Amino acid sequence: MSISLFFPVYGDEGTVRLVAEKALRFLAEVDTEYEIIIVDDGSPDRSGEIADMLAQEYSCIHVIHHPKNLGYGAALQSGLAACKFEYICMIDGDDEYDIYDFHKLLKLKEYYDLIITFRYKKLYSNMRIFISWVYNILLRWMFRTPFRDVSTGIRLIRKSAIQAIELESNSPFIGAEMATKLMLKGYRIGEVGIQTFPRAFGTGASTSLPNILATMRDMWRIYNKVFSDHYDLPPERGRA
Repeated sequence: MSISLFFPVYGDEGTVRLVAEKALRFLAEVDTEYEIIIVDDGSPDRSGEIADMLAQEYSCIHVIHHPKNLGYGAALQSGLAACKFEYICMIDGDDEYDIYDFHKLLKLKEYYDLIITFRYKKLYSNMRIFISWVYNILLRWMFRTPFRDVSTGIRLIRKSAIQAIELESNSPFIGAEMATKLMLKGYRIGEVGIQTFPRAFGTGASTSLPNILATMRDMWRIYNKVFSDHYDLPPERGRA
């Protein structure tokens, strides 16, 4: 087994070193070949600078810099493309999720191609919890999916599975896009319950108005593509 672990950062100068060092300890415990990739999504603070310092200190850490902020989905796409090992661990860089929850996900790696998580204990505002609840209901209805909490920021995926689909979203919708497209391809998707933890630095932006609008645009665009008469047809078959 070999593991690529990556996380995006934007405005996370207070947590990028913390998350990276937790990742180093976790991967040392797993005792396997590994790499850590940090994606600096054009962060306006010192996140990218600190990531570069970490890469100088640890040869297993590599950094990708976006020249400007391209969005959460774009950061995940860059991280996924850079990963070279078969098992890819994805986590957000704000330390709201715990690296050690990957122990739970790794227990199921032989059974699923993508393992997502659902938050059974949340430390969010009532408004954010409500938005998340509505969002997941809408996704289950639109895309005919069974997932409880499809956009949680910690996942485990096989590189061979992610190579089978084309990801297009630059917004936080990328989590739902990934799970939906893999489900329609016949890949095995599992869910594991996790908790969230208080932010020690900064504020979250996932439910900001620009992110909500970008997510809605990507959701509508991917819905129209997936449910078109031309998406992923068997060879020599048409629906027109």
